[in-house]
Amino acid sequence: MKFVDEAKITAQAGDGGNGCVSFRREKYIEFGGPDGGDGGDGGSIYLIADTGLSTLVDFRHKRLFKAGRGTNGGGRNMTGAKGDDLVIPVPVGTQVYDDDTGEIIGDLLKGQKLQVAQGGFHGLGNLRYKSSTNRSPRESKPGTEGEIRNLRLEMKVLADVGLLGLPNAGKSTFISAVSAARPKVANYPFTTLYPNLGVVYIDTHQSFVIADIPGLVEGAAEGAGLGIQFLKHLSRTKLLLHLVDIDPEDGSSPIEAIRTIEKELVKYSEELGERERWLVLNKIDLIPEDMQQSFSDEIIKMLNWQGKIFNISAVTGQGTKHLSYQIMQYLDDEQTQS
Repeated sequence: MKFVDEAKITAQAGDGGNGCVSFRREKYIEFGGPDGGDGGDGGSIYLIADTGLSTLVDFRHKRLFKAGRGTNGGGRNMTGAKGDDLVIPVPVGTQVYDDDTGEIIGDLLKGQKLQVAQGGFHGLGNLRYKSSTNRSPRESKPGTEGEIRNLRLEMKVLADVGLLGLPNAGKSTFISAVSAARPKVANYPFTTLYPNLGVVYIDTHQSFVIADIPGLVEGAAEGAGLGIQFLKHLSRTKLLLHLVDIDPEDGSSPIEAIRTIEKELVKYSEELGERERWLVLNKIDLIPEDMQQSFSDEIIKMLNWQGKIFNISAVTGQGTKHLSYQIMQYLDDEQTQS
């Protein structure tokens, strides 16, 4: 299934029902009078975060959503029925913008419900206009129109940890090794075309969510490759794991690969560039065991790296368990401090 993380829709709330002009005409009632009832309110439109959805693909073909119209009032002071509200499920993590103004309306987390279009107000029947000086009013008020809003929906995945790196860095293999997620794994660029989420269980009541973000290339912040379409998904993560292929098949330098990603992060967002990021050297099993530590030490020296660094092999599982425990400890510490 193609990942769809943006959609534009139109939400049209229901109009309010019109008020009624009516007079009592009953055989055995000496004095009649106005008895026109009010109309019903129009239905409103809501968005609700649904954990069962993972993309905005449902909005690719249906873009207009209408709530019910309030019915008109009737004689004998009968009030019109309220129009049916419309509740639209969207994935957890969906941000809602007014597409005309660019204003953000809301950010939907688990179970949250957001009104995006207000139904029209009911019209008034002629009974409302009866007074001591106007015993037989023939005036009524129509219902108001429901709100119409053009919306832009933008989904950002909700994960504790985000994986980033160049294509073929081994991100999909890593998430398969530490979680039950089974993303597509192949030896060619861009096998990941949409974020994959995996839950890493450390203990019975200890787990975290990790997101496999599609590989970045130079110029991603300006839209090259899969571009900013996926860079933005990293903005919700608490920790970034920067996976690096230490032995690229094209013979490129791991150092340059690291610097390329660093530049794209800063270009996209200074805040994202300053987020906690751990360097994860993948495919370390290709280096003799007695040389692995010196290899990572050399990387640290050349980059002047100040953060944490880990040696792993996503294929053999070497170092992945230790890394997972370190991630869990970091997230627990962050939660305690907050």
